[in-house]
This record gives sequence, C-alpha cells and structure tokens, in this order.
Amino acid sequence: MIWGVLQFPGSCDERDALHACKVVGGEARLIWHEDRDLGGVGGVVVPGGFSYGDYLRPGAIARFSPAMEAVAELAAAGGPVLGICNGFQVLCEAGLLPGALLRNEELRFICKQADLIPLPRTSDVDGPKTQAGVEFSAHQHEGATLSIPIKHGEGRYYAPDDVLDELEAKGQVAYRYAAGHNPNGSVRDIAGVRNERGNVVGLMPHPEHAVDPLTGSTDGRKVFEALEGFAG
Repeated sequence: MIWGVLQFPGSCDERDALHACKVVGGEARLIWHEDRDLGGVGGVVVPGGFSYGDYLRPGAIARFSPAMEAVAELAAAGGPVLGICNGFQVLCEAGLLPGALLRNEELRFICKQADLIPLPRTSDVDGPKTQAGVEFSAHQHEGATLSIPIKHGEGRYYAPDDVLDELEAKGQVAYRYAAGHNPNGSVRDIAGVRNERGNVVGLMPHPEHAVDPLTGSTDGRKVFEALEGFAG
C-alpha cells in the first residue's frame, strides 16, 4: 500500500506526514498540487500548512487544484483520505466533509498540546461498510484519550444545529476535545469529523507531530496505524 501526501504552495507539514506514514510501516510519496494523476496511490493525506498562503480563506483555493480533483475521485471510489489541520479545511471547502473551520474564538493563533477522544462510527449508518473502513473511521482506539499537538488560527469547527444533529446521529463525529480542553470554541467540542461512508476523515490536531518519543507523545501513531489498518 502506497500513500500519497499532497504538497501545495505554502504547505509545511507534508514531510512530517511522509515520515509518520513510514514510521508505522507504510510507504508514502509526495504528490504536487498540479498533478492530476495520483500515480496509483491507495490513499491520500492532505497535510497542514497554509496552502496558497490562505488567500481568501484557508483551503478555498487549494480545493480547486488538479490533485484535489483526483482526491475526490479516490474518495468516491472508497479510498481512504485523511485531512490534517489545513488539510481538514481543504476537505471541507471541497465538500468532502461537512461544516467549516472559522477563526478561533479568541482570534489568536494557538500552539499547544490537546487531549482528544476518538469516537467510533455507529452501526446504523447506511452505505458500504467494509471492516477496514470501520477501523479507519474509529481509528482503532475508541474510548482512549490521545495527546496530540495543535497549531492553528482558524480551527473553530462550525456547522448549523440541524447538520450537527445529523452528524451525531450518523456517527460522523470522529474526534472531540476532552472535557475542558476545547482550545478554539469548536461547537460541541468537535475536533474532527468523517464522511458518511467513513473513508474520509479530517481533524485539526497534528498526529504527524506526535510519532516520536522525543516530541513528548507518540499518540499520533495511532491515527496513522489506522490508515495502515484500512489498507490491510
């Protein structure tokens, strides 16, 4: 299984994402934003950073890149896609995930450690449900608390109440900030969501920065191990 990691002008975490994929035993390679052909990769990571300088708003320009057209096709075919921070913003702008990411509640850039709770997908969701897809969505560690760093200025998740109710009912909330650890004012403490099928997941925290003991936590490995579990 080969993973593709997108690279936009202004992205800054693609090398860390490559490293994280390799740490858990995967193979990964960079995909330039102008490449319409993903080169046969089985899954994609859309990394963090400031794609296209965050002009207009984060992710608004990146969603129109040729590579994202190919990512949308991969997702529609059931391939796994993980969006991290700016990548989460890109996936929301592209309509691959519901909701939007707004300016942090206190209008400040935040860089700190955050405690996350991974949430499983509910069993009553309609649509294709391969075992691997369920593993990827639940990230294989439901009920655990993960310590993963955040660094963002526009990380406040928002969706209208009716959309939020639907996300809750269909098990599309993939991560919540632990009680008392919501750093940006995200509605219902939501830190990450998934699509209905469960193969597209986005989260604001950076698991690729938590794969080495020297960084203080290796909990980010669990997210990338789930990617490999999907492939398997």
